[in-house]
Amino acid sequence: MNDKIRTNAVDHLFDAILTLNNKEELYTFFEDVCTVNELLSLSQRYEVAKMLREKKTYLEIAEETGASTATISRVNRSLNYGNDGYDLVFKRLGILNKNTAK
Repeated sequence: MNDKIRTNAVDHLFDAILTLNNKEELYTFFEDVCTVNELLSLSQRYEVAKMLREKKTYLEIAEETGASTATISRVNRSLNYGNDGYDLVFKRLGILNKNTAK
């Protein structure tokens, strides 16, 4: 785990997020916390990660999401060398299966 992000402020943010009960509350909170572009960037990275796990090509991902190849490469690095956070979520959502697992 990256010690650079482990701060009291980040802990407080995560504690706040964990209090939210549904998608509508998440929208309300994140619309206040993030700019539209920040939220769209986060969601784009998530979609890129999902598509990479589905074995889509960089070209397919760029065309479908509008992500740059730099963003796709950055997400790919996280999938291959990160903390497996994306895969944890994919498994819990039933998105990751034998064919898409790393």
